[in-house]
Amino acid sequence: MPQPEDRLTLDALRLDPEEAVDEIVERLGEVVSRNLRKRGALVGVSGGIDSSVTAALCVRALGPGKVMALLMPEKESSDDTLDLSRLLVDHLGVESVVEELSPILDAVGCYRRRDEAIQTVVPEYGPGWRAKLVLPSVLGGDRLPIFSVVVESPDGERSQARLTSGAYRAVVAATSFKQRTRRMLEYYHADRLDYAVVGTLNRLEYDQAFFVKCGDGSADLKPLAHLYKTQVYQLAEHLGIPEE
Repeated sequence: MPQPEDRLTLDALRLDPEEAVDEIVERLGEVVSRNLRKRGALVGVSGGIDSSVTAALCVRALGPGKVMALLMPEKESSDDTLDLSRLLVDHLGVESVVEELSPILDAVGCYRRRDEAIQTVVPEYGPGWRAKLVLPSVLGGDRLPIFSVVVESPDGERSQARLTSGAYRAVVAATSFKQRTRRMLEYYHADRLDYAVVGTLNRLEYDQAFFVKCGDGSADLKPLAHLYKTQVYQLAEHLGIPEE
């Protein structure tokens, strides 16, 4: 039987944020400048905690003049994505570029391919509708969990339908265009500036492969890959990341 002291608790995830930041900053600066021989760092900033902390660490390591934030909204992004990203950019004093992804995603059929997959189980799904994938709780059940799609009509009416395996794979494949397009643009700007692309994955995402191959899973270095989300929040507080 596991002893109480062997169990994972929130206290076990506590770290010394100052020491952790100093270690990451030292290593980050060394890898970018000495190992990769790059002039600076580029971070795709979404307004979320992981990308905000990553950008702040890059500024600590290299200085604001050698960090660029790339903001990449698309028509289905949250309304506050750009506002939060710009708040961080102003706080850090770094250069930023906005790339609107919707035209590229439209051109490759991202939205159309996804919608066609959803229509195989919800025929009425169309323009103006919203959708998200859901998975039933795996606790207390003995059935194989199967993804469903929850849709909302323009009138606000919601319904749910089970996805076939083919429809699920098609939705995921189409949605992955978003992450892969973002990484493509990050490397475009990084190449023209001779910068390193710095990834934003945390340990949970990295360990569980909760990322898109050739998308957010690709980067020249990943300074948060050894930290759980709880620990990233501890660094954010220490670094003074603006909340709103």
